[in-house]
Amino acid sequence: MLRLISLLLVASLALAACAPAPEPTLGPDGKPLPKLYRINEGQSSNIQFRMLDSVNSLRAAAAAPPVAFDAQLNAAAATHARDMSLQNRPWHFGSDGSSPIDRARRVGFGGLFIGEAISETYETEVETLAAWLEEEGPRRIILDPRANVMGFNWFQESNGKIWWVLEMGAN
Repeated sequence: MLRLISLLLVASLALAACAPAPEPTLGPDGKPLPKLYRINEGQSSNIQFRMLDSVNSLRAAAAAPPVAFDAQLNAAAATHARDMSLQNRPWHFGSDGSSPIDRARRVGFGGLFIGEAISETYETEVETLAAWLEEEGPRRIILDPRANVMGFNWFQESNGKIWWVLEMGAN
């Protein structure tokens, strides 16, 4: 009897694996429409380290040295992500007129500030990184060989919109 149940279980798993994957809903540009990506508190370090690993993989492919997290740049990124949400627009200036360099200095970053990448989206951090790499400015910042530290953070609104901020610098 146990053998029969085991065989039925294996057969049902095999059939389930053969089921076609659901087709993604496509937008007018032919790309899949984004799905709501909810971030819970338990995912925070996973998301940050997934981004760090992804950035370092891309940098290695471009023959650039790896970067490490910088707590001060992480703080600057978190502050700006929340501020962009309050302003309801993705841009590099704070509601107080601060620039990315100003914000990095405020949190005590004393190194060379290389640049900032920002995004307003419902997409994951990896999809956001891919979008940044399609743009010349953010791509240049992320792959800058002088960088050896980065900050990365986000703010998610209750409706699911995520404001991502990546800061690159050198100590």
